[in-house]
Amino acid sequence: MARSTARSAETKSKTLAGSPKLASRGAQAMRAAERAPELDNLIHERMRLGIVSALAANASLTFSELKEMLKTTDGNISVHARKLEEADYINCTKSFDGRIPKTEYRLTSVGRKALERYLDHMEALIYAARER
Repeated sequence: MARSTARSAETKSKTLAGSPKLASRGAQAMRAAERAPELDNLIHERMRLGIVSALAANASLTFSELKEMLKTTDGNISVHARKLEEADYINCTKSFDGRIPKTEYRLTSVGRKALERYLDHMEALIYAARER
């Protein structure tokens, strides 16, 4: 990964070589990205980021609420929620409301910390890219 990142920084610097100010800013962003921890690929995937973000903003959400909120399919929610559950980022509780099955998700403290780290990393990258 380091070799790939170094090549990316070199390519970025060469591309921006026509403008010293842009080249400097691009190099700073690349150095910041190299110093920052790796992105949490579990959260970085669009649907899982949506699930974790939705749960961070709500105490809990049902399967149907997540499905509607994220405009996706049953299978998509199931697969991504299971990955998050296996990583202990979310809890899944199954119950019945009368005869109707109800699946409810909550963000765990591990998941909240992972989301905070992810957001801190993204903010650092954005700041480095905008630094003048």
